[in-house]
Amino acid sequence: MKKWLIPVIVIAAIVLIGYNWSVGFNNTAVELNENVGEAWGNVQTSYQRRNDLIGNLVKTVQGAADFERNTLKDVIEARAKATQTTIDPSNITPEQLQQFNEVQGGLSSALSRLLVTIERYPDLKANQNFLKLQDELVSTENTIQTARTRFNEAINPYNNHVKKFPNSILAGLFNFDDKPYFDAEAGAEKPVDVELDFN
Repeated sequence: MKKWLIPVIVIAAIVLIGYNWSVGFNNTAVELNENVGEAWGNVQTSYQRRNDLIGNLVKTVQGAADFERNTLKDVIEARAKATQTTIDPSNITPEQLQQFNEVQGGLSSALSRLLVTIERYPDLKANQNFLKLQDELVSTENTIQTARTRFNEAINPYNNHVKKFPNSILAGLFNFDDKPYFDAEAGAEKPVDVELDFN
């Protein structure tokens, strides 16, 4: 074997190994990124279902002529803000996710106030359409929680893949940045005050 052939074989082997590593990294990162996008789509679908249900709930509640208009107005405004906030899952930033979370938290808060206020309206509480919508909202809140958890579960392997060395080198070259997780809504860490009044 000629001496000049050995360096050529070594260089060719290094190039081939580097190429295979790059292709493997890229393909895995793309697949994991698609999983994150799918999980985010499920989160948005769950929130969209809640927004649709809230629209129906508001129409049902508006039928009660003496119902408190300010509470209803707060829900309508919070729902409008929530539907205006959109995020591109391929470019998601912690700030965008925090803003999305705050807007959705505002809607949850307004909706909670509405449901508490409804307790004072026996005719509305007995309305079958309202009761059905209320049950569907509870179910949808559980679906949202599940979708958010699955979103975080999809982000974990993606972030592990792009952050670990030596993949982190290629992640920078191919513009695969790590993605933020869904955090709890602001104030969720505080204990809830429960007051029982049996009088």
